[in-house]
Order: sequence, then structure tokens, then C-alpha cells
Amino acid sequence: MLQYPLIKICGITNILDALHAVNAGATAIGFNFYSKSKRYISPNNARDIADKIRNRITIIGLFVNEQISVVQEIQNTVGLHYLQFHGDETPKYVSRFSSAIKVFRVNNNIEDELISQYSTDAILFDTFSEGEFGGTGRTFNWKLTEPFSKKYSVIIAGGLNPENVQGAIRNAKPFGVDVSSGVEIKPGVKDKIKVTSFINEALTAFETI
Repeated sequence: MLQYPLIKICGITNILDALHAVNAGATAIGFNFYSKSKRYISPNNARDIADKIRNRITIIGLFVNEQISVVQEIQNTVGLHYLQFHGDETPKYVSRFSSAIKVFRVNNNIEDELISQYSTDAILFDTFSEGEFGGTGRTFNWKLTEPFSKKYSVIIAGGLNPENVQGAIRNAKPFGVDVSSGVEIKPGVKDKIKVTSFINEALTAFETI
């Protein structure tokens, strides 16, 4: 079961950032296994990090249009708790995995008919960007997601940072939040002060909704 509120620090590439996320109060970290991402991490490196924080935090793996067999192999190698699918994965594809989060990229509207076809532990709304699968640093209209928070475990992402996460949570009333670029020095390297601030701001907002 995902822990509420979910506060996920994504794009982890090194043990120092992982340990800081754990100690600062994050409830999940994310490893990016999309080879074209600036935050890509190899399964072996991810496993080495995961082994040092296992049983202290939820570990999530991010995939984009990957072969099912490859996802299963990485899940077993790293010991991932949840799989987060950012691409064009079909409901049939996602149904092959028991612990899944499906990502939907938001432009001007959200298609409930499409979302309802997926059976997942949570859904994640990210900002739509042509040719990119997250990590853009751009926001979307969080109010669009509020109706879905009443029916699904909704996670919001896309341009979140310590300054705007409270507003995002109060507008969307989500199950959780997911941040990557908004707490970075550069892609794959986290700013410890921003990570701590983001987590504290998010926790404060979740207490008010």
C-alpha cells in the first residue's frame, strides 16, 4: 500500500540524495530507467542504493514504453515496490503488473473515459510536453485534477517546487506529490535545502486539506 500522503523525490541517482530524502521525511523515491532521460540510472546502481535504504522508504521505478520482460527483470533486480509508467502503455500492458502507477500528461483537459480503463494503485498527472515524458519543470492547471481525487489515488507532478507545492495540494487535493527538477542543482543531483523545504511545505499543506 502506498503511504498517505505520498511525497516522492524522483530522479534519484546517488546514495547521498537517497539518504537525505529518507531522513528529511519523504515517503517515496523514484529511479528513472528511461534510457533517454537525463536522470537515467542503471539497474545495478539503483539496486546498490535501494539496498541501503530498503524498509525505510517506498522505492518506485519509472519506465517509458519498455518491454514487459525488461520491466520485470529490473523490478526483480532492484527490488522495486511500485512501477510508474510514463509512456503510451495500454490498460492490458499495465494490468500485467500488480503494483502500478499510470501517468497521464495533462494539456487542457483530462479524459476520464481513458483513465477509467486502467486498474492501478494510483494515477499520476504530469504536464504535457510534446516529445517529453516528464521532468520538464512546467506546471499545468491543478484544479483540473480535483474531481479525480474523489475517485482515484491521485499524484500530481509537473513543475512542483518548494514555493508552489502548497498551492498545488490545496487546489488538487491529491493523494500525493512527485518532484524532480524542482529540487535539483542539475539533472540527477538534488539540492538538499530544497528537498527538505519541499517535504516540509507539502506536509504542512496536506494537514489542511
